[in-house]
Amino acid sequence: MMLVEQTMIASSALPVWAFKEHLRLGTGFSDDDVQESVLGAYLRAAIAAIEARTSKATLSRTFRWSVPAWRDLASQTLPIAPVAAITALTIVDRQGGEEPIDESRFTLATDTHRPRLVSTGFLLPPIPVGGKAMIDFDAGYGASWDAIPPDLAQAVFLLATQYYEDRSAVDTSGIPSAVNALIARYRDVRLFGGGRA
Repeated sequence: MMLVEQTMIASSALPVWAFKEHLRLGTGFSDDDVQESVLGAYLRAAIAAIEARTSKATLSRTFRWSVPAWRDLASQTLPIAPVAAITALTIVDRQGGEEPIDESRFTLATDTHRPRLVSTGFLLPPIPVGGKAMIDFDAGYGASWDAIPPDLAQAVFLLATQYYEDRSAVDTSGIPSAVNALIARYRDVRLFGGGRA
C-alpha cells in the first residue's frame, strides 16, 4: 500500500502571520518577511507530524492510495480522514494497463476516523494478480486554516513552536505532552490492522 500526496499545501494557506503572533515575534520592521520561509517550514514539519500521529489531513489536498488487494471485497477503509470525495478508482493490471471504474459502481461512506470506499453493488471491482487499485480522493478539514478544529490548530502551533525554539538542539524525546493531550481525541486506535469498519 502506498499513499501519495498529489497536491501540496499551498504556502498561502499556511498561517505564517498567526504563527508569528503566537511566537510574539516583533513586527513593523522593514525585514518582517525574512523569516517567513523558515516559519513556513516549521509549520509544514509540525503539520506532517500531527497528521502522522492522527491519520487526519489538516488542510485539504488530493491523495492517491494504491492497494494490491482489497481487505474486504465489498469495501475498503481509507488510510486518512476526513475525506470529502473519492474522485477516481482505477484498476491497474500487472502490465500497467489501466481500467477506470465508473463512479456509479462505488461511493464514499464518511466517518470521523475510518472513511470507506464502498461498492454500490455486491463487490468492489476485482484486482488482478500482480495488479493494484488506485484510489484518488480529496481529504482535509478545509482549504483555509480557519476550517481546522481549533484544538488541532493549536497542537500544530505548539509543536511548530518547539521545532522553532529548539532548532539547534538534537532532541529525540518525541511529541510534547501538551500536544499529545490536544490530539488525543483525533487519534484512532486501529485494531486488527484497520479492518474493523
